[in-house]
Amino acid sequence: MRLLTGKEVADSVYQEIHETLASHPGLQPTLAVILVGDDPASQTYVHTKHKKCEELGYGHLDYHLPATAGMEELLALVRKLNGDPAVHGILVQSPLPAGLDEQQVIETIDPKKDVDGFHPVNVGKLLIGMDGMKSCTPYGVMKLLSYYQIPLAGKHVAIIGRSNIVGKPMAAMLVQKGVDATVTLCHSRTEHLSEITSGADIVMVAVGKAGFLKADMVKEGAVVIDFGISRIPDATKKKGYRIVGDVAFDEVAPKCSAITPVPGGVGVMTIAMLMYNTLKAALAC
Repeated sequence: MRLLTGKEVADSVYQEIHETLASHPGLQPTLAVILVGDDPASQTYVHTKHKKCEELGYGHLDYHLPATAGMEELLALVRKLNGDPAVHGILVQSPLPAGLDEQQVIETIDPKKDVDGFHPVNVGKLLIGMDGMKSCTPYGVMKLLSYYQIPLAGKHVAIIGRSNIVGKPMAAMLVQKGVDATVTLCHSRTEHLSEITSGADIVMVAVGKAGFLKADMVKEGAVVIDFGISRIPDATKKKGYRIVGDVAFDEVAPKCSAITPVPGGVGVMTIAMLMYNTLKAALAC
């Protein structure tokens, strides 16, 4: 069983970024991050992105709006950043406070600065195989699979979860010509789920339920990709909890030819591809 850790792959992405920047003197990709409200997890994510920008020599602009901010205030800020030539990437940290329309915010971001890859223009380009900004988490998984030379052509991939952030764009990436996987996109209404997943060569899980994928849901030699991240109580840990994924790792891993750990797997790749997309946006200006 191979452990598909994300750090080694992410480091290769950062090395590529450093090399590209070295060949483009004076280029400084700049990321603007908007945080609305005081959600602790969101604050942590924003801090992590800020820190990575500093490590790479990127410019970074952080905007913190109160939870009481209205749509017009938020959209006005997005439009201002759209028009700023010094800003290459715009990210609005989710989730937004109740009462704010996240989809409207996404659609207001300039597609060329949409480093999350969520704008309908970029989603459409992805689906038909055109170049555009790609959703960071599934894009990171594609990098990871390529790095570890996991075969995809002709393979049956079962994806559990149909979100706009992971499941749908992951399926779109896998079915493109040149990748050539056969994809079954499963969800909460899928019947006979275990029959589908146990016949798949690769199983990807993104449902947000700790330990959802059990050993009887995968076949011997399968590759398993775990997008999940949940906190479960653990009195033996200093923080009183531990981080687990959507896969019951201890029972599933022995059956796998390869599997991603949680933490240290897919999550590490998400921020790497965010930085990659920001560089791509800067190069396109």
